[in-house]
Amino acid sequence: MTPSKTTSLGRVPSQLAGGWEAGLIVFLFLLYLAGVIVNPGFFGSTEALHALLRDTSRVGIIAVGMTFVIANKDLDLSVGSTYGLIAVVFARLFASNVLDLGVVGTVLLCVLLGAAIGLVNGVLVTLLKVPAFIATLTMLFIGRGFVLALTHGQAIYYSGKAKDYPYFFHLGETNVLGFNNQIAVFAVAGILGALVLAKTRWGYETFATGGNEQAAVYAGIPTNWVRIRAYLISSLAATLAALMAAAQDKGATPLYGVSWELTVIASVIIGGASILGGRGRVIGSCLGAAVVVLIDKVLRQGWPITRTVVIDGESIEVGARYTLPAGAVLVFLGLLLIIAVLIEPYLIRRQAAARFWAWLTGRRPPAAREVGGIALAGAQTRGATASEMELSARRFGKFFARRDALAIMLTLVLWLAGLALRPDYWWNLSDTFAILLNYSELALITIGLTYVIAAGDIDLSVGAVLALAGSTAAYFLKVLGADPMTAIAMGLLAGMAAGLVNATVTVGFRLPSFIATLGMFYVARGLAAWFVAGQQLTGWTEAYNLIGRKVNDVLLYFGLVLPPGILRAVAQVVSIQTIWMFFVAVIAGVVLAYTPLGLKVCATGGNLRGAAYAGINTNRVRFLSLMFAALCATMAGLINIAYFRSFNPVAGQFRELDAIASVIIGGGSIFGGFGTMIGSLAGAAVITLIRALLQLNVQGFSMPQHWINVFIGGILIIAVLIDIWVRQANVFGRLRTRVASGARIGGSVHG
Repeated sequence: MTPSKTTSLGRVPSQLAGGWEAGLIVFLFLLYLAGVIVNPGFFGSTEALHALLRDTSRVGIIAVGMTFVIANKDLDLSVGSTYGLIAVVFARLFASNVLDLGVVGTVLLCVLLGAAIGLVNGVLVTLLKVPAFIATLTMLFIGRGFVLALTHGQAIYYSGKAKDYPYFFHLGETNVLGFNNQIAVFAVAGILGALVLAKTRWGYETFATGGNEQAAVYAGIPTNWVRIRAYLISSLAATLAALMAAAQDKGATPLYGVSWELTVIASVIIGGASILGGRGRVIGSCLGAAVVVLIDKVLRQGWPITRTVVIDGESIEVGARYTLPAGAVLVFLGLLLIIAVLIEPYLIRRQAAARFWAWLTGRRPPAAREVGGIALAGAQTRGATASEMELSARRFGKFFARRDALAIMLTLVLWLAGLALRPDYWWNLSDTFAILLNYSELALITIGLTYVIAAGDIDLSVGAVLALAGSTAAYFLKVLGADPMTAIAMGLLAGMAAGLVNATVTVGFRLPSFIATLGMFYVARGLAAWFVAGQQLTGWTEAYNLIGRKVNDVLLYFGLVLPPGILRAVAQVVSIQTIWMFFVAVIAGVVLAYTPLGLKVCATGGNLRGAAYAGINTNRVRFLSLMFAALCATMAGLINIAYFRSFNPVAGQFRELDAIASVIIGGGSIFGGFGTMIGSLAGAAVITLIRALLQLNVQGFSMPQHWINVFIGGILIIAVLIDIWVRQANVFGRLRTRVASGARIGGSVHG
């Protein structure tokens, strides 16, 4: 009998390092060589290499912690704000003109704060079941709000007091061997992290949890603790990096850590980790951090050029340096994140490099490993519990069983609260419609986001797309002198192009929507600043601004005068943008509630696989939803610059947070499967009224904007928890059933 031949898949890849890391080293060498060629004055010096390693140290240490989180199939978007918050807290605790604590006590309090942030993230994601990107995105905004609140927009320095504590502050200085001590700390952290992830039980549990959490539970692995532990490691790594920055800079600014979450995530993904979990190596993440920091330095340093200057009629050539415009670096980093996420499924997992080498050498290509799917997966149809409750309810209970009832009641309560606090302001018709103007922009964005969330996706880029569309239109109006229709057309083109990228990357390349739209968040925001060179634009034709004016202003522009009376009074307070918003809302609401497309959107979000089995083209549904969200954000951006008669690069900031909170408060499920236009509009009203109330001047006090953003972040978390535990899990209904059952049992025993 001839023995059967078996095909070996080869050795199990090393968990410490491999061919991908070797490729990254070669790429780093070539990239640095390119930097030397374009800017030899900087990159040709040993100081440049030392600065690269020093700056990589802080990013790399955070990347070590992020590797554990991403290998767990989670995400931590709060690392940048954690880094900034710890640095600012250190400055306030230590600076002699603030709290003037000693360095030991300050460091201990900072470590405790970092651990608390990681613990909150872990508990929210694991025990309270909040999606990782929502929990950590909210922590990002809350942390950034605290940074602005604690610094009041000003830098805090303590270089004089630092001289009294040389041992700690020597951490950020060059040692006797000629290199910065941060590099040594980074090396220790990288080696320790690599060994823990590759050679210990912690690493085994991390990969098992990220590869297939349900199977890991069956294997007896405490997956909740594994995920909480990863968030603790990530937050403590950001804390260590912040303490290193505090030692080096001997101060802190409000800009510390801005967009660092993008840099760190891109570093880990470039290092070979999978955003889908179950794969990652710390050494690769450290090399990925070096790649990202080097790219950032090449882009920011620019390259030397020669300019001709005419002085007294004589042309003189002078040396200069060309640098990219404001926002350009952010664009490249956003694109880098999207490209990096595509590397793992299309290059690493498919072994593209090994197959190409086998083709060059004429050898047999390596056997293909598993590309997607897992052995065990839980199936869930979402939105069914709420629907059953609404159908079974009677009379007034039918209203209270609606998912959007909370938002409608909150709108009424908040309106009455404003009336009680400031009746002189709240009851004034013009002030009422001023609030409605702020509401219109948010409501427009919320309309589109309702479709996306109901379809089971998310769009984190809506605020940035608003800015991109407004920036494009403003550029054509002011710089190019285009007519209003051309400016509107170009703004629509820019916004829809962003939506097309979101939809293509999410649906076509099958990437998680939060990653695709997170990348677009930075790309669109960077492009918006790039177009206007980071400056505010204003002063274009009033004909364009009509789409942001009151109805009476538009009529007067065309020479029409309304007679005195109620009609003119209404026309003087009602805006064109409000009318347009309600028009879009009515059409979108009818489509979502009464057409096959709306049914397909909710079916896709409720159970993607079940909807596909039912014959629904789920890819088309998700694609159209993302495009519609971009269209709504684009319209909001075009109206924004007409209303303010100018464009500001910070336009649309925090709007994604407001819009997501509006949809969830309005009854939409963060997991998909449900959404109503009435609920979303009521949710947008709740957020608008909360912001108006917090900004209301009551007896000389009004809350600063950065504290308002912290408050809104907390509201989003509460709204998501209500959705998960009250609407989805129906904990109150279960409690009532248990109490009623206990009462019946007690009654029968007593009888």
